[in-house]
Amino acid sequence: MITGGYSGVGLELANLLYGKNAVVYIAGRSKAKAEVAMKRIRDSSPTSNGRLEYLFLDLNDLNTIKPAVDEFRSQEKRLDILWNNAGVMVPPQGSKTAQGYEMQLGANCIAHFLFTKLLYPVLVQTATSSPPNSVRVCWTGSLVAELATPQGVINFDDINFEKGGSQRQKYGQSKAANILLASEFSKRDSSSGVLNLSLNPGNLKSGLQRHTGFMAGILQKILLFPAIFGAYTELFAGLSPSITGDLNGSYIIPWGREAKLQSDIEEATRSQNEGGTGVAKRFYDWCETEVAAYT
Repeated sequence: MITGGYSGVGLELANLLYGKNAVVYIAGRSKAKAEVAMKRIRDSSPTSNGRLEYLFLDLNDLNTIKPAVDEFRSQEKRLDILWNNAGVMVPPQGSKTAQGYEMQLGANCIAHFLFTKLLYPVLVQTATSSPPNSVRVCWTGSLVAELATPQGVINFDDINFEKGGSQRQKYGQSKAANILLASEFSKRDSSSGVLNLSLNPGNLKSGLQRHTGFMAGILQKILLFPAIFGAYTELFAGLSPSITGDLNGSYIIPWGREAKLQSDIEEATRSQNEGGTGVAKRFYDWCETEVAAYT
């Protein structure tokens, strides 16, 4: 399952997986874009024995999450890997989700949290009949999570930045939040057989830059890597046999390496009893409260 699998890194990832005969679900809100992408993927691997499916999912509206999961579970009995890949970066100032969350926090984190929670039973069930450590959830972070998070990593006093704040800082918070969620899921479900990993896919050319300005766009074309490199990072996180149970909750960086987190984010993943700040636990609990009405 790949959220946002019809463009950018998600499309490249879907293409690589289908080429190796995988069953790939592409989840997103545009069926038209998904159909174009799936045709391109099929044309690139005409001898594949894999299967491509589209799943309607609008990360800007929590009302669509449970119906998407119900639809998937009506079709499939297993889910080996969930890539929480989709995201929005620096949309127009003031952009909000249908439920009124700052759009980057809402789409990148809260919706993926709910999607993962609802898919978790099928992931756990799949793990009972799969090789150890092969069933995984991959949460997409970003280098920006290490460069532009608010003080304390999560701005609990003004989590939607209604009192002001740059779009870059909002994006950094949303991506750091995914790193925290991966860590917290790995702790709370350590005996489930499902691994949770976070990753920085790399500095990439993709649709994420569609809201940036003209000069920034020119610099990005010069400095950024093709999107397929990000797919390599995601493939490593999702499939590498070198990631064993002791690496549950770990952080993957380009183009497939395990790395240490920046000190403030690492401290946020640890509870106060462990000498950390307890921010990951607090954010996980906050997300659970926010999505309770949509489960």
